[in-house]
Amino acid sequence: MFQEKALEEEGRIALQWPLMRNHLIALLLVPLFLGIQPQTTSAPSQNNTPPSDSEVQQSDVQQPEAPAEIRAEMEEGIKHVLVSQIEAWNHGKLEGFMQGYWHSPDLTFFSGASITQGWEPTLLRYRQRYQAEGKEMGKLEFQDLKIDVLGRRAAVVTGKWQLTMSDGKQPHGLFTLVMKKMPAGWRIVHDHTSAE
Repeated sequence: MFQEKALEEEGRIALQWPLMRNHLIALLLVPLFLGIQPQTTSAPSQNNTPPSDSEVQQSDVQQPEAPAEIRAEMEEGIKHVLVSQIEAWNHGKLEGFMQGYWHSPDLTFFSGASITQGWEPTLLRYRQRYQAEGKEMGKLEFQDLKIDVLGRRAAVVTGKWQLTMSDGKQPHGLFTLVMKKMPAGWRIVHDHTSAE
C-alpha cells in the first residue's frame, strides 16, 4: 500500500513536470517578447567619467526597440523640445531657439549647398539670416511632424517648416533632424533643412 501510494505520488509528480516545465519556459521567454534586456550590474567606475560618444552609440545599436509606453514618453520629450523652439523663435529669442541644439562643435547644419559645423557658427548663421539689419524672424510653424524613434537615445524627426513674414510672404521647406538623448534632454545633433 505504501509502495502504491509512492508510485501514485511519483506518477502525479511525473505528470505535473511537463506542465511546470512549460510554465518555466514561458516565464523565461516573457522578457524577450516584451523587449526587456536583463539588467547587469557592474562595479562603479573609479574615475566617474561619463561614457564617450562612441560608447553611447555602441550601446544604442545593442538596444532593442523601445516598448510603446517608453516610445510615447520619448516622443513627448522630443515634441517638447520642438515646441520650445517654436515659442522661442516667435518671441524673437534666437538663443532660446538654439537650446534645442547640441551645444557642441560637432553639431552639423546642412542647408542647400552649405554646411555649418558647430553650435556657435550655427547661431551666427541664424543671426545673419534673421536678425541682421533689415531682416526679420517672422512667425515659425512646424507641420507634418514624423518622429521615428531609433532606440532609447536616438530619433529622426522629419517635417515641414514655414515662416510667415510681416509682408505676408511665407518661405517654407522641409527638414530632417537627428536627435539624441543627452544628460540635459533631447538635442538636435544634425539638422538638414531645405527651402522651396
